[in-house]
Amino acid sequence: MKRYMLYWGVIVVVGVLISGCASTGQQKAAADAEAAGAGAEAGMPGGETTPLAKGEGLQMDPLHDPASPLSKRIIYFDFDSAQVRPDFVDVIAAHGQYLASHPNQRVRLEGHTDERGSREYNLGLGESRGQTVSQMLKLEGVDGAQIELISYGEEMPAAFGHDEESWQLNRRVEIVYLGQ
Repeated sequence: MKRYMLYWGVIVVVGVLISGCASTGQQKAAADAEAAGAGAEAGMPGGETTPLAKGEGLQMDPLHDPASPLSKRIIYFDFDSAQVRPDFVDVIAAHGQYLASHPNQRVRLEGHTDERGSREYNLGLGESRGQTVSQMLKLEGVDGAQIELISYGEEMPAAFGHDEESWQLNRRVEIVYLGQ
């Protein structure tokens, strides 16, 4: 008899805990939706909040804001080229301005290539791509001590196909913020 009472007691306690967790999740979802709606009412994209008239609210860190150019951290290159494509110049400039105004931030530039070419050639090309991005960041006022550079060549592909679509995704420099 005691065993059955203990058994049912455990079931009741677990049921109460589960229902309590479920309502907490529902309350959090409702609070998140309300916050998003308040941000949208304030005219902010994505419902984010900004300081209100009384100085209340939060601003989103631009490194984590999907609407910020800083959310773009991959610079793509043309075949056999270390020249930055025009569509990525503004992205690099935005990262440069951010890094120049945040001297404690550091980045690692990771150079990549597609599989074509020898291992040595691809390591050199990945290095050249990283150097190009590094020079552009420095032109924006970034201290060279804030930048690390590594070339992976063809060793860490983003796409594993053996076609132009895959190769385009592999010809890149990734901007990795350290400590993020």
